[in-house]
Amino acid sequence: MPAPQKDGPRANRDIRGVREVQLIDDTGQNRGVVAFFDALTLAEEAGLDLVEIAPNSVPPVCKLLDYGRFRFNEQKKQNEARKRQKTVEVKEIKLRPGIDKHDYDVKMKSVQRFFEEGDKVKVTLRFRGREMAHQDIGLRLLERVKMETAEIAKVESEPMLEGRQMIMILAPR
Repeated sequence: MPAPQKDGPRANRDIRGVREVQLIDDTGQNRGVVAFFDALTLAEEAGLDLVEIAPNSVPPVCKLLDYGRFRFNEQKKQNEARKRQKTVEVKEIKLRPGIDKHDYDVKMKSVQRFFEEGDKVKVTLRFRGREMAHQDIGLRLLERVKMETAEIAKVESEPMLEGRQMIMILAPR
């Protein structure tokens, strides 16, 4: 049964099938091409680990360093990168074809705030009863939303009818 794969670079005796390595010492100086066992002895004498940095080069590049500290710093970098990532959320604004001016203005303020936060906005226009016969009113309303948000947002999906709802998705510029 093969040995389980470890994630991360190989270190010390995990480095197999190599006679010579390009050695970089703990100060960052290039020591040149050294026999693998000599490099391993140097690492043990210094109380450090021999870590394979570039396994695909010929000969492989190995560095003398504290492997535990190296892994800790790598995890720290990954966690920092994960913290800085921004997940884009899709916020939804629901409208009706007969929306009043003030209600519309309040909804548009919310839309603007969502774009400032970097979120996408799904504008849903819901038709009820006889409103289905006047879809042109709903389309004009969505076109108005599109025109008013033109400077701060781009249309990701044009208004389309899905059952009794007309949906348009806007993304921040």
